[in-house]
Amino acid sequence: VQLQASGGGLVQPGGSLRLSCTASGFTLDYYAGGWFRQAPGNEREAVSCISSSDGKTYYADSVKGRFTISRDNARNTVYLQMNSLKPEDTAVYYCATASRCDAPKKEFDPWGQGTLVTVSS
Repeated sequence: VQLQASGGGLVQPGGSLRLSCTASGFTLDYYAGGWFRQAPGNEREAVSCISSSDGKTYYADSVKGRFTISRDNARNTVYLQMNSLKPEDTAVYYCATASRCDAPKKEFDPWGQGTLVTVSS
């Protein structure tokens, strides 16, 4: 049972990246899929989440209008499309699953290994 996050990299301010989170060993359909990020010296914060039941999406205020979360159940994958990236978006991005999007962070399990996003000119 694991999650594999990928898609990070170095991008200039204003650029775009798409992160992927693929599940293995379990069916992602039944779970909410969340993205979190952690910048150096900061706590891990929630970025976005998509529910399993109705596909409802949630975003942190800092990324609303710029990031889009989606899921492809056939591929057992959750995506995070990140547009208009800013230097303050630089962080390691993690994906995780829970029974619902409003679950406490400690209830998200498993966690992917993280993928580094660096926004810099």
